[in-house]
Amino acid sequence: MKLIDNANIYNTQQNILIAVDCIIFGFTSNKLKLLLFKRKVEPAKGSWSLIGAFIKNNQSIDDGAKQILFETTGLKDIYLEQLKTYGEVLRDPAQRVISVTYYSLTSVHEFELESVEKYDAHWFDLDEIPDLIFDHGKMVKDAIEQLRNKAKHQPIGFNLLPEFFTIPELQSLYESIYQRKLDSRNFRKKILSLDILNKTEKKDKSGSKKGAFLYCFNKDKFETLISKGVNFEI
Repeated sequence: MKLIDNANIYNTQQNILIAVDCIIFGFTSNKLKLLLFKRKVEPAKGSWSLIGAFIKNNQSIDDGAKQILFETTGLKDIYLEQLKTYGEVLRDPAQRVISVTYYSLTSVHEFELESVEKYDAHWFDLDEIPDLIFDHGKMVKDAIEQLRNKAKHQPIGFNLLPEFFTIPELQSLYESIYQRKLDSRNFRKKILSLDILNKTEKKDKSGSKKGAFLYCFNKDKFETLISKGVNFEI
């Protein structure tokens, strides 16, 4: 019986490239935004694309995603969660490429806007996303769907909102995710009933002289409710 040459099996397999694409959501001015950049190589050079690159041989997928994000935008220490793998044979016209996608939620600040623009990256409102290369449009669609599902099971303002925020700001965030208006009274009643917000003595007076009280998330209570399987759907 002929023994199988394992080394030869590896050597004779075709080369398939592995890429990572990062879908970065940010929230500012009561709008959910997506971070995109202009592709610098062919094919589709100059077209709008997700943040992405090929994984190096000495990298894990997770480490590669973090490095790619930093090298293309200057952003680091951002939470990334793996979304899905895309492996259609002809998804990249240049060569067979499998893409592992990650999505992240981050607060958008002015200094971040200035930083990422140095790398030719820009924030777009979800209703103003331009045409994207390859299957990146599908990736974004899948990520938004995942984000909406995530919002049903846990409050997501930890990553998208500043440390202190008003309840109307939190409602605007949920409205941006669901792409529909929510009843203010019902939203306030629901979110306060979860008992995961700490009310502060600080007020935001940008909208009126009376102002609105600022809140912050109580992570300990949040984690307790998560462990009990509480439904967070608004």
